[in-house]
Amino acid sequence: MKIWTRTLLVLLIATTAAGAAVAHHSFAAEFDGAKKLKLTGTVTKVQWRNPHTYFFVDVKGEDGQIHNWAMELGSPNVLMRRGWTRESLKIGDQVTIEGARARDNSYKGNANSVVMADGKKMFNGTAEEDGGN
Repeated sequence: MKIWTRTLLVLLIATTAAGAAVAHHSFAAEFDGAKKLKLTGTVTKVQWRNPHTYFFVDVKGEDGQIHNWAMELGSPNVLMRRGWTRESLKIGDQVTIEGARARDNSYKGNANSVVMADGKKMFNGTAEEDGGN
């Protein structure tokens, strides 16, 4: 019976670890560091989760339309070490974001920094800053 329990435990750990590895991606796989972007808009949603925190911002485009951008940040642990809290971004906040756009030119980016309406600048700790891993 102990062998079956150990085998089941090993399989469960291996399956969980494989799922986490597949969910994570390198910066260079999804974002183009040469496609710099600077956006100003209103925060509409915040997802504080692993492996990456996301927030969404309504931005008025050059076409006059409002586009909802998905912006990726680092993990909650990395953000907390850089001074972020779960309350740093709230729905309705006006922010200016600098970062890199997704390779597929969708309304998605990786934020290097976020400037709050009061001028406070928060840094991400992105994979791009760490060499693209």
